[in-house]
Amino acid sequence: MRANAGDVLRFTGRRVGTPEHRATVIEVLGPGGGPPYRVEYADGRQTEIFPGSGCLVEAGGADLTAPPRVG
Repeated sequence: MRANAGDVLRFTGRRVGTPEHRATVIEVLGPGGGPPYRVEYADGRQTEIFPGSGCLVEAGGADLTAPPRVG
């Protein structure tokens, strides 16, 4: 996985009923755009993460307050 500051990480639910959530990459901590990443969620929380296989990268500028895309 490769990401840039401003990209949005979309975490898909791995179980039925688990909602999808998103976070904006605010800092890339790994070499060459790789993880770990410092991210910020829509509610302002920040954390460092090393995303797993259920995570997708969306180009920067995605609206975190919009409902997740289905399908």
